[in-house]
Amino acid sequence: MDKWKTLDSNYLFQTPFGHLRKDTCELPDGKVIDDYYVHEYSDWVNAVVLTKENKLVLVEQYRHAGEDFYLEIPAGKTEKDESAEEGILREVREETGFISKHRPVKLGDFMVNPATQNNRIKTYLILDAYREYEQDLDETEEVKVVLLDFEKMGSLIGGCEINTQLFTAHAYFMAKVYLLEHSGGSFTYK
Repeated sequence: MDKWKTLDSNYLFQTPFGHLRKDTCELPDGKVIDDYYVHEYSDWVNAVVLTKENKLVLVEQYRHAGEDFYLEIPAGKTEKDESAEEGILREVREETGFISKHRPVKLGDFMVNPATQNNRIKTYLILDAYREYEQDLDETEEVKVVLLDFEKMGSLIGGCEINTQLFTAHAYFMAKVYLLEHSGGSFTYK
């Protein structure tokens, strides 16, 4: 199998949020796709944040495209010249006011949707978190902090009892596996 060749590339629009690019691509067999659309976004970071009491730190906020309120783990995009680890620590502090004395554990690094998007999401686990600050939200953000028993989250996701998004569900189950593997068979890390 061979990669596709990009014959031409033009931006249809560029915004601070993301860009839409139209590529003309030649497939290995010589066929040409004249209008292959690629969404360009900054890389994202997210984190499963757990307190010493085994509470999951979540944020609830309205998501316009989904037309409802969603319960999610803290997340956001990395800023210019910021590492993914620095980005997630900043996002967690801004959205929730929580910090930790422990370095985040990297759980994974994934393409979001390589068929149409060029960005990655890096997922972390932050342990022994505690609230040290007030929220520091952007002027368009309204975010409610919710603490939930870690083990309860899985049944809420599995039973479709909450509105959430794929990245939260995926990160939660990755963290659960990590904790199981690193805690002698218990889902808690204590």
